[in-house]
Amino acid sequence: MATAGYRLAAALAVVIAAGTTAAGWHGGRTTGTAPAVVPVASPSGGASRPARPTTSLALTIPSARAAQDAAATPRLLRPATQAPATPTLAVLTAAARKACPAAATACVDLRDHLTWLQGRGRITYGPVAMEPGTPGTSDATPRGTFHVTWKAGPGYISNEYHEPMPWAVFFVNGVAFHGGSLTKHSHGCVHLAIGNARYYHDHLPVGAEVVVF
Repeated sequence: MATAGYRLAAALAVVIAAGTTAAGWHGGRTTGTAPAVVPVASPSGGASRPARPTTSLALTIPSARAAQDAAATPRLLRPATQAPATPTLAVLTAAARKACPAAATACVDLRDHLTWLQGRGRITYGPVAMEPGTPGTSDATPRGTFHVTWKAGPGYISNEYHEPMPWAVFFVNGVAFHGGSLTKHSHGCVHLAIGNARYYHDHLPVGAEVVVF
């Protein structure tokens, strides 16, 4: 009989403790209610002893919706050669603006070291900084009205000087817009920042008019 009573009391203690613990937890957060202490009869029939409170570990498990949202979030990647959406604009004088005819698609101001693109007489990109050839030498960038003859892409190497000319856009006798130094004179080409050079490459079609003044 003592054994049967002990088993009954132990089973009752487990049920009550489980119910109390479950009531004290909601969605992995404690409610502040202390676990119940249930007396358990001693196997020897002596004084009862308190049962150990049942404890649980709160585990934070991401919901399926949170996992879907994380997977759907795009990673924003920007290639190093991508042209800036809004280039750093330089100051364009009224005289320089008037010097480039409305028919031109690309304008190059050798005095102020500026260049820009335009359409129907309105500026569409720039003006941006550029570096021409050394004035008064055989490397001087030629003045005049020209037309784009061909484009070389990002990996072109000069056959004459064996130097990189990324995103080259040729418009006269081996002279081109291309990515290059903005602090060192070119060999006659029009140096641009790499992002601007790519933009020119992508937006100047073969046959486009280029005016250098």
